[in-house]
Amino acid sequence: MGANLEITEKLQNYINDFGLTLNPVQQEIIDYNNTLGDIKRMQVDPSQCYFLHLIIKISNIKNVLEIGTFTGLSALSILLALPNDGKLIALDKNEETNKVALNFFKKANQDHKIETKIKPALESLNELKNNKFDMVFIDADKMNYKEYYERSLKLVDKGGLIIIDNVLWHGEVVDKDNLDKYTINIREFNSYVSNDKRVEQIIVPLGDGMTVCRIL
Repeated sequence: MGANLEITEKLQNYINDFGLTLNPVQQEIIDYNNTLGDIKRMQVDPSQCYFLHLIIKISNIKNVLEIGTFTGLSALSILLALPNDGKLIALDKNEETNKVALNFFKKANQDHKIETKIKPALESLNELKNNKFDMVFIDADKMNYKEYYERSLKLVDKGGLIIIDNVLWHGEVVDKDNLDKYTINIREFNSYVSNDKRVEQIIVPLGDGMTVCRIL
């Protein structure tokens, strides 16, 4: 029986050497986030940037919604993959990090493809209830994941994608002794999605774990 490899740092570096090359502005965002201390954990892993890029290209995705933007690494990865007439709507409630992200988008000449909404995501989702997207990427406050997921299902047609980050939660989801409210919430969310007959889904062990759902 086959098994997944354990990805050591050395092996990860090898994979990176033979994969896609980051855009210089993507690397600038990573370097900037490394100056922020512990909060840099909110950033997606570069391997997830490559994955999002290829998913968008392969699926001919043009309209994307992102819930949770931080300083813009995942958003820029999406923007770089979108066609010139593609569109990303990015939701985040932090005005300061959004300003940082917008500067990076402009520097990468991708700001014409993006619209940002700065308020609690559930409020923005109410405003977007009549919109349709090819893909939704969820990477925001974990306690609202189920609500974000349910709202996203109404915004994506059959064959579209919903991708959710942090579903392995630093590996804590398998520690039955961990009763932290966030860990419990992620476990319950994963179970909910796994049993949802409206989608077919798989957990991809990139970064902190990503669930990819295809709407049936």
